[in-house]
Amino acid sequence: AALDFKSAIRKAKRAVHLSLYEDETSEYCHWHIPAAHYLESWGDARAYDGTYSLMQPLIAPLYGGKTAHELLAALTDRPERSAYDLVREHWQTRGGLGGDFERAWRQALHDGIVRGAAPATETVAPPAAAAPASAPGSAAAPAPGLELVFRPDPSVHDGRFANIGWLQELPKPLTKLTWDNAALMSPATAARLGVHTEATSRGTTTDMVELRYRGRAVQAPALAIPGHPEDTVTVHLGYGRSRAGRVGSGLGFNAYALRTGDAPWFGGGLEVHKTGDRYTLAITQQHWNLEGRNVIRSTTRERYDQDPHFAQHLGHRPRRELTMYPEYKYPGHAWGMAIDLNSCVGCNACVVACQAENNIPVVGKDQVSRGREMHWIRVDHYYTGAPQDPETYFAPVPCMHCEMAPCEVVCPVAATTHSEEGLNDMVYNRCVGTRYCSNNCPYKVRRFNFFLYSDWETPSLKLGRNPDVTVRSRGVMEKCTYCVQRINQTRIQARNEGRPLRDGDIQTACAQACPGRAIVFGDVNDPASEVARWKADPRNYGMLEDLNTRPRTTYLAAVKNPNPEMPDQPALAPGTAGEAHG
Repeated sequence: AALDFKSAIRKAKRAVHLSLYEDETSEYCHWHIPAAHYLESWGDARAYDGTYSLMQPLIAPLYGGKTAHELLAALTDRPERSAYDLVREHWQTRGGLGGDFERAWRQALHDGIVRGAAPATETVAPPAAAAPASAPGSAAAPAPGLELVFRPDPSVHDGRFANIGWLQELPKPLTKLTWDNAALMSPATAARLGVHTEATSRGTTTDMVELRYRGRAVQAPALAIPGHPEDTVTVHLGYGRSRAGRVGSGLGFNAYALRTGDAPWFGGGLEVHKTGDRYTLAITQQHWNLEGRNVIRSTTRERYDQDPHFAQHLGHRPRRELTMYPEYKYPGHAWGMAIDLNSCVGCNACVVACQAENNIPVVGKDQVSRGREMHWIRVDHYYTGAPQDPETYFAPVPCMHCEMAPCEVVCPVAATTHSEEGLNDMVYNRCVGTRYCSNNCPYKVRRFNFFLYSDWETPSLKLGRNPDVTVRSRGVMEKCTYCVQRINQTRIQARNEGRPLRDGDIQTACAQACPGRAIVFGDVNDPASEVARWKADPRNYGMLEDLNTRPRTTYLAAVKNPNPEMPDQPALAPGTAGEAHG
């Protein structure tokens, strides 16, 4: 904010902007030139160790974009040269590809790097540090007021991804907030400021506050979250954009308006004042609250050593004969999933991967606030302990693919059925939209597309869809399928190769994307499979298994290992589960 870039660029006699997007900078330039994406461009690059690489395009520019090479060439006496010609001419003039240039050029393109062209490594030493201005051990006096902390947004980062609907609708890991940013604070700080938040049927309403910092001010919705440091307000960057695009413009508030070069990440002296206005936030876990039921099971390492089977002791498994379903044996494959709560960090990679794999649409802030987001897997967030210093747990929740599925017996048209391999299938063409299955699902993992959310007209969106998965129209129920298209594709490939399916051949999108390997999928009938070993672990339990649904998706209970010598170490009772955040 201190640079006042807007006023500075207006002083230029000619401002030209080469960019992928016609954004806020383009608004104050005389010319905007559409840039070619790096996957559409010829070019070269140098790595940090000096290695040169030649960049090759995967496709021709879709929208006539220009590269930086072509823009600079337009200012010379030979403006007609393409980026390909410019890169070749540079390496012919520079050398480094040997005597037979054409052969060496093709070899470099094949290898991806220019071998032997890296400059020699030099060793440098930093200059001596300047003497400190103050006496050793002295510290600046803290500024009065609250501390202001700037952070990149968990979904849209610094704003460069603001126009991607998938990321705008992705619930943020701790707040479960979508389509917005907020001024985050602790419950105690919010109470002291008089900030009031209320869950309604149309979203979460909260007080608007004015953040005053170093002579500048912005208005933002306030949101209290457990575990946040007191006397501190966190704001996420990347929102408040005016020319982000059709999706990202006009969302949230611009935290950059408060950010200065001398305090880019935090600083003291923030003043917070209520404006008297209210604001609606779309927070997903408000309407997927599991009402405090014991779905998250955890203990300490010490207590786990005393009772490794604590997870089973916390639940109740009804007798198998207490059911209206006939017993069914799965003679072939029996697909299942296990999720390790120790490994899940709530990053939401599984949610986006599932959305990309299964052509799941975004629905917008208004529909999310009504509880109509379409994600086939969600990551629930739970706290236990004191609000000022709670334990935090994340739990990915897809369709459980229950062997005794409550959804199947209530469907009047048999749209949801059971496969001979244990999958709870959805036949879209049969579904008439009664939503009885959703009402009867205790896990609330089925989604109903109330409107035609999918855009069938925009050409670029057609290229982004998975052709192996149906694009659903309105009025049908959707849910996790264990990526059945991947199961079938791998089965066909194995049959063509004349071999049986091997453990690890099939990966669901969520398991493939998980950076912590918290999700494992496979054949539970194969005792040597990884998923079978996880299910044999004493920590393994089924969510709400007391309902006798026999879920094929099970969980490994969390085991914490707190240091007993840490001050104020809370005593975590085995198996306690906190109330869902919201």
